[in-house]
This record gives sequence, C-alpha cells and structure tokens, in this order.
Amino acid sequence: MIVLGQTSTRTQILNMLKFQGRLAVSDMAKQLGITEMAVRRHLHTLERDGLIQSTLVRQSKGRPANLYSLTSAAEELFPKNYHTLTLELLDDICETDGKEVVDELFRRREERLTNTYARQFDGKNLEDRVKELAELQNSKGYMVEWDKLGEGRYTFVEYNCPIAQVANRYNQACRCELGFFRNVLEGARVERPECKAKGGANCVYYIEAERKEA
Repeated sequence: MIVLGQTSTRTQILNMLKFQGRLAVSDMAKQLGITEMAVRRHLHTLERDGLIQSTLVRQSKGRPANLYSLTSAAEELFPKNYHTLTLELLDDICETDGKEVVDELFRRREERLTNTYARQFDGKNLEDRVKELAELQNSKGYMVEWDKLGEGRYTFVEYNCPIAQVANRYNQACRCELGFFRNVLEGARVERPECKAKGGANCVYYIEAERKEA
C-alpha cells in the first residue's frame, strides 16, 4: 500500500499527479531526475494496483501521447475531512430544527440502506445473509469477521468503524446500523452488546435465528 508520508518514487509520482493533473512520462522523468524507462516501471506497478490510468491524447505535432492521471482509488489515499463537514451540518440542524429532525434523518438513512440492499438478501437462508452482510460491510471498510457458534447462531464483529467520528457524537448512527442489520436479517434476533461509540473495543453483534413454536 502506498503511504503518502513516505518519499518513495511511486509516492512522488502520485503527489505529482495530484498537484499537476495529467502528465506524460517525459514530464515525470524530467521532474524526478530519472530515466523514462524507470518512470514506466513505476507507472506499470501503479497501474496494476489500480492507482493511475492512462489516456491517449492527440498532439498538435508528432504522435499521440499517453497522459497519466489518478484513479478514484488513488484519490482515497489522500487525507479527507468528510466527518467534520457532516458533524457541522448535523450540529446546525440540531440547533436550528431540533433533535427530532436529526432522528428523522437517520431513520430515513436506515430506510434508504434497507431499500438499496434488500434485493441482495432476498431468498437466502440466514447464514448466506450473514455472509452477504459481511461482504457488504467489508466493501465499506468495516473490517468484518463472522463466525458460526452453532445451529442458527453467529457472531459478527466489526473491527473498524468508518463513521466513528459521527457515531461518537450522534448515537442515532449506531441505531441506524443496528436497524439496518435487523431489516436485512429479518427472521433473526440481532443484538449488539458491544459498540465502539459506547467505549467498546469493537462493534460486536450476536445473531440468532428465531425459534419457531412447535
């Protein structure tokens, strides 16, 4: 993984593309003080890792040239401050319109998440739905591990919380996540005895199939 605080040649290339936009191999070689062949080797690795992309651009003179730019995956390596904006907006809404409006926003988020992903869970048994939920949360950066404890019983642990800064101040975010889990795991009892926003080491869920009366 590229760490932007380091001064490796590949990191310098990423920073260069971030500051200057699309560049040709010759431009990068000149600025880095290395050969074009050396630059191409680094570009090959970065392209393989999905961090840069090339576009063939026609020149007014000479042959078309490949210009390199960052991909959206590379953009995510640079510092972001989304949570500050989110918290400021929520604070303003809470102050001007009241806590009830914030509650409603998170309720609508839970509903939107359920409507967006419900089809992925339709027709699956509980274990397959737990697996599907783990894959979904992992794609969002939650770093999930789940385990089967016995027939119809599972643990589901999230080692990272991408919305931690928001959840620490607005616990409605945690209730929204729990509600979403219960919606897509319909027919199961879902409890969360440990939550990062409430001082837990991780977010831990217990999932158990509801027992049908004989």
